[in-house]
Amino acid sequence: MLLLISPINTEEALESIKGGADIVDVKNPKEGSLGANFPWVIKEIRKLTPKDKLVSATLGDIPYKPGTVSLAAMGAQASGADYIKVGLYGTKDHDEAVEVMENVVKTVKDVNSDIIVVAAGYADAHRVGAVDPLEIPKVARDSGSDLAMLDTAVKDGKTLFDYLNIEKLEEFVNEAHGYGIKTALAGSVKKDQLKPLYDIGCDVVGIRGAACIGGDRNTGHIHHKAVAELKDLFKSFENN
Repeated sequence: MLLLISPINTEEALESIKGGADIVDVKNPKEGSLGANFPWVIKEIRKLTPKDKLVSATLGDIPYKPGTVSLAAMGAQASGADYIKVGLYGTKDHDEAVEVMENVVKTVKDVNSDIIVVAAGYADAHRVGAVDPLEIPKVARDSGSDLAMLDTAVKDGKTLFDYLNIEKLEEFVNEAHGYGIKTALAGSVKKDQLKPLYDIGCDVVGIRGAACIGGDRNTGHIHHKAVAELKDLFKSFENN
């Protein structure tokens, strides 16, 4: 299981790298759960990140506007992102989500087939009118995306597990794996919730809050010691 840490600037990116993050995920919490950061920030972070580590960029909590989102995807790949995450916020159903994702896939794969495209849904989709979270593996499959992800849209202290129990999350992971697609899970995930995610075969876990001093994703700052503790926890799962 890979550890994805979400810095908002170069200082936090360096802390993430020093702590041992596998994926450095550039985002901007001021603009939402999967808020997009600026191209120059992505570029700067890609330059300072070792080549053996992946840099992820979020396109935002996107609307149902395939053309607009495709242009954003082109900007992310031009800025050096290895992972491009699309938050399917404004898509109401499977068909709308697939239309957005297949255009993003075409946009970035025509330039670089190695870029990993992530279809990201929300465990609390009912709160914002987005596509059902359990549809995301099918959306990823039908659009040619590489990875199916879940996060939470509303950051109010509730976690991924407040909306989907471990059985539903395992169903999500198994379905995606059945299509040959990897999975990522996030959403204010706490330390004691990581082992269950490892046990169900989740490929990537996304974290910001638990890697911040004070544990607050909005007011806290990522610190390498908190990241290292998470990485050590992951290693302990593999050794037991």
